[in-house]
Amino acid sequence: MAAGRPDPDALLRAAAQEGRGRLKIFLGAAPGVGKTFEMLSEGLARRRDGVDVVVGVVETHGRAETEALTRGHEIVPRRAVAYEGRTLFEMDLDAVLARAPRLVLVDELAHTNAPGSRHAKRHGDVEELLAAGIDVYSTLNIQHVESLNDVVAGFTRVRVRETVPDGILEAAEIEVVDIPPDELIERLKAGKVYLPQEATRALDHFFSRSNLSALRELALRRAAQAVDARMLEDVRALGLGGTWAGGERIVVAIGELPGADALVRAAKRVADGLHGPWTALFVETPRAAAFTDAQHRRVAATMTLAAQLGGAVATVPAPSVVEGIRHFLADARATQLVLGKSRRSRWFEWRHGSVVDRLVRDSPGVTVHVLSLAADAPAGPSSAAKRGGSWGSRTGYVVATALVAAVTAVASGLFHVLDLGNVALLYLLPVMAAASLFGLRTGLFAGIASSLAYNFFFLPPTGTLTVSDPENLVSIVVLLGVAVATSQLTARVRAQADLAARGARTNATLAGFLRRIAGVNDAREAAQMICDDICRLLDVQVLLLRPGGDADVGGGPTILAASDPDYRLGPVDVAAARWALDTGGPAGRGSGTLAASEWLFQPLAAGGRVLGVLGVASDRAGAPVRADQLPLLSSLIDQSTLVIERLRLEAEMRDVDAVRTRDRLRAALLSSVSHDLRTPLTAVIAASAQLHQGASPELIATIETEAARLNRFVDNLLDMARVEAGALRLAVEPVDLSDAVAGAAQDARRALEGHAVLLDVPPDLPLVRADPRLLHHCLLNLLDNAGRHGERAGEIVIEGRNRFGEIRLSILDRGPGLPPGREEEVFETFRRLQGSDRASGGTGLGLAIVKAFAAAMDMGVAAANRADGGGAAFTLVFPSPLVVRDPVPEALD
Repeated sequence: MAAGRPDPDALLRAAAQEGRGRLKIFLGAAPGVGKTFEMLSEGLARRRDGVDVVVGVVETHGRAETEALTRGHEIVPRRAVAYEGRTLFEMDLDAVLARAPRLVLVDELAHTNAPGSRHAKRHGDVEELLAAGIDVYSTLNIQHVESLNDVVAGFTRVRVRETVPDGILEAAEIEVVDIPPDELIERLKAGKVYLPQEATRALDHFFSRSNLSALRELALRRAAQAVDARMLEDVRALGLGGTWAGGERIVVAIGELPGADALVRAAKRVADGLHGPWTALFVETPRAAAFTDAQHRRVAATMTLAAQLGGAVATVPAPSVVEGIRHFLADARATQLVLGKSRRSRWFEWRHGSVVDRLVRDSPGVTVHVLSLAADAPAGPSSAAKRGGSWGSRTGYVVATALVAAVTAVASGLFHVLDLGNVALLYLLPVMAAASLFGLRTGLFAGIASSLAYNFFFLPPTGTLTVSDPENLVSIVVLLGVAVATSQLTARVRAQADLAARGARTNATLAGFLRRIAGVNDAREAAQMICDDICRLLDVQVLLLRPGGDADVGGGPTILAASDPDYRLGPVDVAAARWALDTGGPAGRGSGTLAASEWLFQPLAAGGRVLGVLGVASDRAGAPVRADQLPLLSSLIDQSTLVIERLRLEAEMRDVDAVRTRDRLRAALLSSVSHDLRTPLTAVIAASAQLHQGASPELIATIETEAARLNRFVDNLLDMARVEAGALRLAVEPVDLSDAVAGAAQDARRALEGHAVLLDVPPDLPLVRADPRLLHHCLLNLLDNAGRHGERAGEIVIEGRNRFGEIRLSILDRGPGLPPGREEEVFETFRRLQGSDRASGGTGLGLAIVKAFAAAMDMGVAAANRADGGGAAFTLVFPSPLVVRDPVPEALD
């Protein structure tokens, strides 16, 4: 607990806050406690101190005292939003950003913005203000905190739909606005919170004294947790020592021994009594590699129990249990430790020491709770075999003996040939090698063997184990002591190296896993890759499910991907998966819910919602995943959640872009109506006025032509709207292109007036499958485009060709043509090619309608310049499947 260096992660988080604004939340237990009043009052105080303060949005709810406080503030006008025939008023985020005050007051942090706003929730607006360096004061009721939503609904019978992620509270300064329940009830009766008729109903339901007392306790406790978290973050960033026990923090150390579940339950009771967070800790030492399957299952079950009881779980690697617990206590600033003490012999404690005694001695400021556990069960023969020989391997002893023999041979040569007097230090070499390669016990064996060899071959009388000179006895003892110490140090270094290597492998595994799936942009491909990688890394079967319906599983969650196509989900499995999706908690085998399932389902949760569940199964007894694999599985799930959340957000952004495109289309349609409808309407009105002075055939023809043009344009608009909405219904039938072209040219004669029209459509062209009405609209728009942009008196050619089984119908004009390289841009909605002669005239909608109608009929459309130059060519392409082959004559009756 002594002072140390600052925590790098805490420093990075602190550095990330530089340049951002600070958020202060006025937290209340219920409406009417005075949160908005307190926020406005403090805002006025900051304004009097010279701070630039504005009101972004404040909801006074008709309270006179609150409205009086707003008069002292500069208020940014709200933005009007039209929605379903109503006008809603929201905070004008862009106006506040442009005003750039030092502090902005934003009421009701959990508010849902009107559809079409930049952020769905008001806390999204606040995040953007903070990112711009603007401080924000806001208000929030405790029932709107995401993690407490279910808790509040449990006793109030009211579930609020507007929630705020807990992460926002954890990054904010919190001020609790609190009044006693009786005083709040009096305010409610006096009409200071709701209207009288609403207040009576509220008193009978939400605003009961018991509900208000519970909400008040939740608010105070949540604020205390936030303050404690902020305090710990500052302590870590400054590298300060001590427990800083502003609040109680409980750690329970669990292991592989029977009775660990009792420790977890005891820690839960301690945490409930002290109202503090608690963590179940498992220290992964080199000894954990020799655990039996039963011991792995026991650790996994204990950690699962801790998670079910609401505690956090942590696994840390360390050379020893004492060192791992001590470092974790210091990092977590824990104030309470729950330990188990098993019944062991005094000989065992004399050899290995007492973990409890060492922790009590080495952890000042921590209250240690010690529970008695059952004695260790004797290890059976199968257990000893599974440990892989805790006394070392035969290979190690053979190699150690060979090394001692080799050193003896070398030492003999040095002793007799070079007359080297002392060769004892050479025997440290096999000791260090044996301890490094095979562990402590093999190193100790090498030390004893080295001492005996040194005595037998080099100490007089040689050839015996007798020591005649006391000085030589001291040499043997010193050699043996140095050998033992060297073995222990070397074995400890080896154990630390193994832990570091295991951590490096885990990090490399996670890095490789994330690298493989990070660049995937398809949800199903990413899901399949996640399943395959987790299956390979953990040797389990894996399923990835998302909310939805699937006939394969009886209408349950949709199976997105699986590591084994022969997966099986029974009714219990489906129920467990649905429970994990609905509640966000683990379910299935190895958990406390629907444990009869063959699968363990872990939720993939992000942003307060469950994106899916990951199911794992294996043939091993107990939990599908061993305890030592749980941290890796948890990290893989976290990485998978990030990838799936990214893909979901990208899909939502595409949907938002589609909505924006439709909005742009709607606005442009209005502009189009005001232009293209006005022209024929003006002609119709002028011709109608002339009828009063006597009708003429020209006027009647003008009225008919412009009315037909107007009707055609309205039909185009309606059909384009149907295409955008996906509601266009086709009536496909065989069509003769010769008749279709002739009819379109006849109807477009007014648009083609002054142009020579050449029809070059062979009568023997095959029929094509198309919607006659939509095809007619396409031809009319293409002819209108050619007539409008072609040269006056220039030739317009309509030609049809059969090219390798597909029919190409082209309309060629004599005009300015299209800018090279930008031919396809003419089909974009409301696009006019700036800088070209085709930029003027029309709205840019006609060719977009052609492209949309052609796509709806599975046709192609292309734009290019004429091969002979001096004009543009627009081509409708009927692919081979749309071409009607020669029909087979029906049999005569």
